[in-house]
Amino acid sequence: MNMSDPHSDHVHPTMAPAISDSHGDHMTPPDTGHGDHMMMMQMTFYFGYKNVELLFAGLVINTPGEMVGACIGVFLLAVFYEGLKIGREFLLRRNQVNVRYNSMPVPGADGTVLMETHKTVGQRMLSLAHFLQTFLHIIQVVVSYFLMLVFMTYNGYLCIAVAAGAGLGYFLFSWKKAVVVDITEHCH
Repeated sequence: MNMSDPHSDHVHPTMAPAISDSHGDHMTPPDTGHGDHMMMMQMTFYFGYKNVELLFAGLVINTPGEMVGACIGVFLLAVFYEGLKIGREFLLRRNQVNVRYNSMPVPGADGTVLMETHKTVGQRMLSLAHFLQTFLHIIQVVVSYFLMLVFMTYNGYLCIAVAAGAGLGYFLFSWKKAVVVDITEHCH
């Protein structure tokens, strides 16, 4: 231990070199002699199934079967996330109160005056619908961060599962979503 540097005996896991085997599987760094057995974070995309830490310290994938199970779970979580987003929009539309329509004149292309109508919707803060929306929003935020963290493992199989699940979820739930097209918008 160097007395001039009181922190010289501390080993930072980010300073140890990451080791990958020939399959690109995520492996632990060499033992530093300090009892630090932390896994290194992979910083490039790879396709492996050994020692892949998934969201929690004790949840480590080590076999092809575990990777398949994890991919199915992540896929279903991404589908659920897309359904939750659309479900919240549906509930919001269903529970709308205080609907007002405001019309305002807008100059037309040939000098005519067109009337543009805007729909203003309000919702009560202390209502069961708003509490439900708040609870569902919290779930949506947590699930979205879980999916982001799964993607940040850089494991190709898990990243594909996130993307495929989001794609299928969008396909299943968003086809009936109302799309508003503003004909005066020129930046498409």
